[in-house]
Amino acid sequence: MSLRLSTVILPHRRWHEGGRSAWTRAEELGFHTAYTYDHLSWRTFRDGPWFGAVPTLTAAASVTDRIRLGTLVTSPNFRHPVTLAKELISLDDVSGGRVTLGIGAGGTGFDATALGQEPWTPRERADRFAEFVALLDRLLTEDSVTSEGEFYSAGEARNIPGCVQRPRLPFAVAATGPRGLKLAARHGQAWVTTGDPKLYETGTPEQSFEALRGQLGKLADTCAATGRDASELGKVLLTGFTPDRSRPLESLDAFVDFAGRYQELGFTELVIHWPVPDSVFATEEKVFERIAMEAPAQLG
Repeated sequence: MSLRLSTVILPHRRWHEGGRSAWTRAEELGFHTAYTYDHLSWRTFRDGPWFGAVPTLTAAASVTDRIRLGTLVTSPNFRHPVTLAKELISLDDVSGGRVTLGIGAGGTGFDATALGQEPWTPRERADRFAEFVALLDRLLTEDSVTSEGEFYSAGEARNIPGCVQRPRLPFAVAATGPRGLKLAARHGQAWVTTGDPKLYETGTPEQSFEALRGQLGKLADTCAATGRDASELGKVLLTGFTPDRSRPLESLDAFVDFAGRYQELGFTELVIHWPVPDSVFATEEKVFERIAMEAPAQLG
């Protein structure tokens, strides 16, 4: 299977001051999908401009024609399935059916407390995530949903006419633990990982590679246990969070070597960050564009 190359464009620039041009250029460069983070703020960007994911993707849908669009990732930290479903159906309509929902349990960053709540424990996040995904699946496939859950409920929530994509827009489920992998197997059209976070600071690239091999193995085992064919799931690696850091983006050859190894491992899509000067995602623009235009053909 050929390897898809996608990008993630952070929502940190005003639309008319570089925001719009990044999305249109991503389509020109031939990326399969252009994602954005769905956060209220994020790490070192916290004290600077940061815009909402759904409005940004809606604007991007209006200035592009072919490229897929998506979140990487949306979480329950500040979302509710009922209101999110309505926004996603609208976005899928505006885009003509080009939306993928990257979705994860969320972490302990700024989003976790922005609504005034105490941070959830890992178990609470997992519990909420399971209920969130199951209800969102129903909301995006049924005209009217009534559900009473422990964390999320819906009372005759109507979502007519539903998604352009049938039976609903695809889910790309970010998960590494057993409960999250079960959600990916049950509800996902793709699975997303950033690698093993414990290896980011002190691990080696080879240790990270083996950790990802292990994650793929666990995904396959989980799919088998739930009666799902693992080959049906896309395997997405969001790069930039492994010990390699930005080294694969230093040259076309470095990236092709990096991507080829992960393609052989079983990944079907790699996502690289759009260059952000003076940040952890700083990349030489000419090299980035060359990778976008030339690497897919070399990877086959």
